[in-house]
Amino acid sequence: MRPIPVTDSLSIDEEELDFSFVRASGAGGQNVNKVATAAQLRFDLMGSPSLPEPVKRRAARIAGSRLTKDGIVVIFADSFRSQPQNRKDATDRLVDILSRAATPPKRRIATRPTLASKRRRIEAKARTGKIKKLRSGKPSITD
Repeated sequence: MRPIPVTDSLSIDEEELDFSFVRASGAGGQNVNKVATAAQLRFDLMGSPSLPEPVKRRAARIAGSRLTKDGIVVIFADSFRSQPQNRKDATDRLVDILSRAATPPKRRIATRPTLASKRRRIEAKARTGKIKKLRSGKPSITD
């Protein structure tokens, strides 16, 4: 079928998405009782041929509790009253997870504190120490 773009250089095939529809809870009147509008999207993250391994690892961490032990991401969408809207909502949420996982985190560059910041820190500690020492002292007669 057609590819679903995640980023400029990354996309997943629509055939990798498995949808099932169930009855939604909440408002909707008789429509809720009769029509299965809530979408449940299942995407085999670990078995996907479209995604590189680092993206899979980051996506698994981002998906959190939505990831099963088998490596399948399950997204349940029941915000809307129609199947197509819930289907699009679930797909958009999956694409959001994958696009966040596609950008690698920036490496932190360790820096040393400046001499001035070290001095300020020591002076602040000395001031705090003086205040505490004054608190514990006995009041003098001149007070």
